[in-house]
Amino acid sequence: MALETIGKNLYEALRKVFRAPIVDEATVRELVRDLQRALLQADVNVKLVLEISKRIEEKALREKVPPGISRREHVIKVVYEELTRFLGEKPVPLKIEPEKRKVLMLVGIQGSGKTTSAAKLARHFQKRGLKAALVCADTYRPGAYAQLQQLANRVNVPIYGDSKAKNSVEIALNGLKKFDDHDVVIIDTAGRHKDEKSLIEEMKTLEKAIQPDEVILVIDGTIGQQAMTQAKAFHEATPIGSILVAKLDGSARGGGALSAVAAIGAPIKFIGTGEKIEDVEPFVPSRFVGRLLGMGDLESLIEKVREAEVKVPEKKMRAFLSGKFTLTDMYEQLEATKSLGPFRHLLKMFPGVTYKIPEETMDLAEDRLKKWRVIIQSMTPEERDNPKMFNASRVRRVARGSGTSEKEVKELLEQYSMMRKMFKTIRRKGLPFLGKRLPMA
Repeated sequence: MALETIGKNLYEALRKVFRAPIVDEATVRELVRDLQRALLQADVNVKLVLEISKRIEEKALREKVPPGISRREHVIKVVYEELTRFLGEKPVPLKIEPEKRKVLMLVGIQGSGKTTSAAKLARHFQKRGLKAALVCADTYRPGAYAQLQQLANRVNVPIYGDSKAKNSVEIALNGLKKFDDHDVVIIDTAGRHKDEKSLIEEMKTLEKAIQPDEVILVIDGTIGQQAMTQAKAFHEATPIGSILVAKLDGSARGGGALSAVAAIGAPIKFIGTGEKIEDVEPFVPSRFVGRLLGMGDLESLIEKVREAEVKVPEKKMRAFLSGKFTLTDMYEQLEATKSLGPFRHLLKMFPGVTYKIPEETMDLAEDRLKKWRVIIQSMTPEERDNPKMFNASRVRRVARGSGTSEKEVKELLEQYSMMRKMFKTIRRKGLPFLGKRLPMA
């Protein structure tokens, strides 16, 4: 079952509590049954589900309700806290010390997404002003070095490897020598299975030789309860410092992978949230649970906005406010929004929005934004800078050139007109929030 569906089920279980005339023992027991069903469908280990639900039931029924909140609010708080506790309670950030290189060794089964995750992590550190480098120590999979090299080139991160070499230890040590002056070096290793004795032994040898600061286990978010068995096997071979759950997007049965935390006691430090190289983020249990329960995650949204922030020069902002806002400017704003990630991912970060907007509505909104970008690209520079010159024949030409309808072109022009008027209104009313940064949540 998809992770989004699990979230929907948990959200609906909590809504029953909100709608109940009174929150009594029967209401709490029904909530616990709904939660058990949702977690089991998400492939969370049965033993863990029983432990979580028992704690929720005991606290919800027997704990004294703190002053200032209702029993209803107390029950919701208990669910939120226990699910957060299951995932690690507090975030455990990966600390990078100044003037001290951090060596990260990625391990995991074949097909877990290690290579892509290595490049995503390199990009993550690069965006934070750190010098990151990649080393391909996978000497088994054909094309492993070529794949990592292609990903590294896309984000301009240096890479070391040798597609013809057979000694992974030698490659890793040479890579570490080459990147002696870097802040973070990420070593991608060969994918292995818990039953492949020779590969597990090689992994132990590699870990002893390079002595990484941290071994990160990459777990595929779609493999379900197998994750716990795999995590234990890897942990016995090489002490795992942290976990990265890959492919933890709408298609993942993420409960099994998340259960791996309890299996080996290593914290999840990163999660992969999509297919793009930018789609990785530090794992914060409280934020993740908030999103899953439909409570939103404004803090992550603000961070995303700041990361993708496009600095608008003061002169240009004054032009916007005086009504000199062109379709070229609108296109730039659409591109800035695009860099924040898929529209549906952004909506999930707003409290109460996640499960209220139908999937088809989100698809339509995302499709519309894509079409608007193509329509503006199909205009001449003169038309973009002076939209007033549009007449029926120009609308027809742009519609043909962009593969859209005349109605869609007119819809874009109407939206542009509304945005232009909005800027003028802001100028006239002198709204106090203009130009200020959003406060941290």
